[in-house]
Amino acid sequence: MAENNPNKKMILPMLAEISGSIHVGLAALGAAIGVGLIGMGAASAVGRNPGAATPILVQAILAIALAEAIVFYALFLVPK
Repeated sequence: MAENNPNKKMILPMLAEISGSIHVGLAALGAAIGVGLIGMGAASAVGRNPGAATPILVQAILAIALAEAIVFYALFLVPK
């Protein structure tokens, strides 16, 4: 009787969609933590050496861009 259940065929697409949402959420969470750590490190470095603010800012912006790229990779890999 359970073999003729139409709800059984709906479980796999739902699981695929949920797993896609979970992996995008985890990627966004990881990128947010990474951006926070980069900002904390940059603020600490500028506090120690204010004269080097410009090179630190450039490096921080590049690191933030690379950390946020992970979210875009995750968005492109979402199962459709």
